[in-house]
Amino acid sequence: MARNILCRAGDLLQLNKLTLLTGARLCTQAKTEPLTLRQQNNGIRRIILNNPRKRNALSLSMLQSLRNDILIDANSDELRVIIISANGPVFSSGHDLKELTSLQGREYHTQVFLACSEVMTLIQDIPVPVIAMVNGVATAAGCQLVASCDIAIVTEKSTFATPGVNVGLFCSTPAVAIGRAVPRKVAMEMLFTGTPISARDALLHGLVSKVVPEERLEEETLAVAQRICQASQPVVALGKATFHRQMAQGRDAAYATASKVMVDNLALRDGQEGIRAFIEKRKPVWNHAAEKAHE
Repeated sequence: MARNILCRAGDLLQLNKLTLLTGARLCTQAKTEPLTLRQQNNGIRRIILNNPRKRNALSLSMLQSLRNDILIDANSDELRVIIISANGPVFSSGHDLKELTSLQGREYHTQVFLACSEVMTLIQDIPVPVIAMVNGVATAAGCQLVASCDIAIVTEKSTFATPGVNVGLFCSTPAVAIGRAVPRKVAMEMLFTGTPISARDALLHGLVSKVVPEERLEEETLAVAQRICQASQPVVALGKATFHRQMAQGRDAAYATASKVMVDNLALRDGQEGIRAFIEKRKPVWNHAAEKAHE
């Protein structure tokens, strides 16, 4: 069921009118350095924004590279969690404003924002949890990227802002994700003033999950990722899809959805294994397959 979400997301990407290049390594800095770096080990995929010279701006090429790194082998049972981080003191400064001048024109601008929206929705639609690991500044679409991730672990020196209003470009698309992560009045103040908020305020308002000292960021993030890897993967995927669907529903519809999914969860072999393990006072042995124990 949860894997179907990824298939639908992939279909949407194929149906769009953009002629975007695929392959994270096709877009390079100075024709040598890739815009993103990807590595995977023990179920954890690390994706690193790798354009610190341009403050890891989410250019069209960067968005293409990020999208490809998320999608590649996304259906593999070996992939259980994704961590998105960045090289340099800026997590991401948002869109590359040099791509948003009249020189590029309306059609190109449309491509940029469609590509950005696809990446942000893909992060939420992909079955595996996505963690933002932030050590620095995240502004505009960079802040949107943090808000779109399922979990965000950040350092004490990190700051977050939507400063578009100060350059005549109101952060309407970042507002979609940020407005779903923080209280409305907090979002409106960020959007109308462009004033940065601290990591502690971001935690207080729900934009991030945890604030840690810089020297513990890697350790804390990997610890969360490893705990996710230890859970039953079909259960995690089902839970993520349900949660995002519930957030878009009213109370009664959300309870109806959640009740059905709980019953579906109980029908999984891993669901029954977890209950038996609890009753028998032992650790569960997951098979990580979407197999049913009963109809």
